[in-house]
Amino acid sequence: MLNYKRYKRVPVVDFPERTWPNKEIMKAPVWCSVDLRDGNQALVEPMVVEEKVEMFNLLVKLGFKEIEVGFPAASQIEYDFLRTLVERRLIPDDVEVQVLVQCREHLIRRTFEALDGVKKAIVHIYNSTSTLQRDVVFHKDMEEIKDIAIVGTKLVQRYAADCDTKIRLEYSPESFTGTELEFALDICTAVQETWGATKENPIIINLPSTVEMTTPNVYADQIEWMNTHFKNRESIILSVHPHNDRGEGVASTELAMLAGADRVEGTLFGNGERTGNVDILTVAYNMFSQGINPELNIENIREIAEICERCTKMDIPPRHPYAGKLVFTAFSGSHQDAINKGMQALRERNSEYWEVPYLPIDPSDIGREYEPIVRINSQSGKGGVAFVMDTFYGFKLPKGMHKEFADVIQKISEKQGEVAPEQIMDEFKKEYLERKEPIHFRKCRITDTETADGEFATLAKVVYTDHGMEKHFDGIGNGPIDAVQRGLEDALGIHIKVLDYTEHAMASGSGAQAASYIHLVDQTTGKATYGVGISSNITRASIRGIFSAVNRLFSMEKNPLSTGADS
Repeated sequence: MLNYKRYKRVPVVDFPERTWPNKEIMKAPVWCSVDLRDGNQALVEPMVVEEKVEMFNLLVKLGFKEIEVGFPAASQIEYDFLRTLVERRLIPDDVEVQVLVQCREHLIRRTFEALDGVKKAIVHIYNSTSTLQRDVVFHKDMEEIKDIAIVGTKLVQRYAADCDTKIRLEYSPESFTGTELEFALDICTAVQETWGATKENPIIINLPSTVEMTTPNVYADQIEWMNTHFKNRESIILSVHPHNDRGEGVASTELAMLAGADRVEGTLFGNGERTGNVDILTVAYNMFSQGINPELNIENIREIAEICERCTKMDIPPRHPYAGKLVFTAFSGSHQDAINKGMQALRERNSEYWEVPYLPIDPSDIGREYEPIVRINSQSGKGGVAFVMDTFYGFKLPKGMHKEFADVIQKISEKQGEVAPEQIMDEFKKEYLERKEPIHFRKCRITDTETADGEFATLAKVVYTDHGMEKHFDGIGNGPIDAVQRGLEDALGIHIKVLDYTEHAMASGSGAQAASYIHLVDQTTGKATYGVGISSNITRASIRGIFSAVNRLFSMEKNPLSTGADS
């Protein structure tokens, strides 16, 4: 049995003045990617310089204006990467690189050496402030911890005054979520005042969920409490850096934004230590799905995923929001049916807004248009099969035909699992379009004729093969379909009736084909089935549909269709 009593509940915030539950996200935050530092340090195989360059170029292309490029004082490769960006002139004028450094003089000095030649940069200093780390790691009291932050701020000020780079300061009370709020406010205010932050020259105060310790609403309370207690709030850019230890990083970020956060630090697809950082792309796509401009160029999720997987050597799970290979795929029959109907309604209504069941966004908006929305397995239903036939091949099956053909595919899927669209089409051809035994339509001639009572009717002269032997019949009726039906009855000695008939064009243009669907019943047994015919001539398509249905219908009988008499 799990020994849950070893763990104590993280206290909530007594903050009845909270206002965030009544707010809505209205605009995108300032985004800062930390893929090249926080994400990179969590990789089994950290990126080499050229991989980091490729990732940096991707982040620039996506529209990030603040990019944490590393901890240049921590290792040579981190230092060399920043120098590579400078020497190759890869940093656009509108992009601010961010560098991370502890509050130690030799590390800060080395950091500024790496920044030589950079036009503008954010220097991000931090020290851990939580009750637990003060006790077991640093063995320091609150004043000693605060003094570390103040000394670090003064060191950045001194080196910034002697360099040509325009420097902004970011300060993080690391392990903020485990820090008493009054102390977090005290140390952040001390850094703010030491730096001399103003509205014109604001400081970035970053409040990380370094370890996600409790529910997202508590983090939101912590952020709003700080937001409402800061002095000179206009001199502060309030940033958050959520992690995902409880699997709630996205929720924590969204609630923190409601609580007053101006800026979000995170990574593409949530890479990072333990369970990762917040997934910036998911937060951005969530905004997009609500009609909010995410202010990132994220129209091609496939390209983003391909580059990230190559550079990080990590796979994106198939169920990852928006990017996963299966997230826009439905296997469930009821889901497939709803998607099918939703897509039809969207086309018919020409709606201004995207509204399709089970699809919060149009997959094509983010570069997923070439992937099947519906995939077929043993859990699929008639709507999914009909959707595949329409979407991939242009066959708009009559509603009554959906179950008939879905049953054919169901038997296959129960044996082999998923059935690809190509195999579904092959089965459709086998069951309907290529049914040439025992009878096969060859050609016909349709004319008007006068009956014995002086009325006009349709005469169909049909040439066909019966078990490979060429034959013909004449039929008279009130139209081509009726005439062919009557002729077949006489020729084959059967009693059939057309229950329903539908048709549609398969494509536009002079070479377009038509599809014809014939619902036929054997009046002797009461069994019914569909036949399908295609041709550039609609009459010929209909006749082929009748022959298809007759072949299917009598293959269902214990006594198959006999040769019949030659007419």
